Amino acid sequence: MDPLSRIEKALTAAVGRAEQPGCPPLLAAAMRHAVFPRGARIRPRLTLAVAAACGEDDADVTDAAAASIELLHCASLVHDDLPCFDDADTRRGKPSVHRAFGEPLAVLAGDALIVLAFQTLAAGSALAPQRLGGLVQTVGRAVGVPGGIVAGQAWECEAEADLALYQREKTGALFAAATVSGALAAGAEGEPWRLLGMRLGEAFQVADDIRDVASSAADLGKPVGQDAALGRPNAVALFGLEGAIDRLEELAQGAVAAVPPCPGAHSLRAHILTETRRLLPKELSRHAA
Repeated sequence: MDPLSRIEKALTAAVGRAEQPGCPPLLAAAMRHAVFPRGARIRPRLTLAVAAACGEDDADVTDAAAASIELLHCASLVHDDLPCFDDADTRRGKPSVHRAFGEPLAVLAGDALIVLAFQTLAAGSALAPQRLGGLVQTVGRAVGVPGGIVAGQAWECEAEADLALYQREKTGALFAAATVSGALAAGAEGEPWRLLGMRLGEAFQVADDIRDVASSAADLGKPVGQDAALGRPNAVALFGLEGAIDRLEELAQGAVAAVPPCPGAHSLRAHILTETRRLLPKELSRHAA
């Protein structure tokens, strides 16, 4: 089965658990709305790619890890779009969850997706309990404090924020969890893979900052110009557009260099370069690494 099909199958099964009798129907519908139809699934594809490079030997564990990463990402988007943060009307080309279901259900759907991520991880690792502890610690670290998504979002509430720290926590943490979890799911050592995830996470955030000023809402499926409107730290404001593109190129090459020795290192490096080229708007793609 190809990676995207594996991810969609795992996510469908996970969200299906929330649609069992007893769950409020609107909450279940809001959760499904947040996860489907799919986005790029960059983070779970990265988890699968690292697991394959490390010699994956248990697809159930890998698929559970990938699904948990994507569920957490979807939860972060639901909360990020709320009126108290970005107040975004659209996400992935359709109404954001709070626009479609109301703010209370959006808050609850995001919370439920966070819990569902850990339930999915536990269920998928039932036959490999020796790997579960490391996976839970890795994923939990990426979500909470002091250095996970929650901390990254909280920097937007501070008077000042260091751009590198903000990006490392809000975006890089979950990318690092994706790479480390891929290795752990395959029975390999996880920490050597953290730097790769951090560099890819920063690359993705820099590219997102670029798209926020150089793309259209139609292309992105979400509002543009948000960083400037909300006064958020961003790479374009710090480096300028050309400087941000140069920074993205540096990070892409740094990510390739950060791939640890493993059986599938060559294929993974090619995968990384392909993915980073896709991050820029088409009109800027000639600059890509």
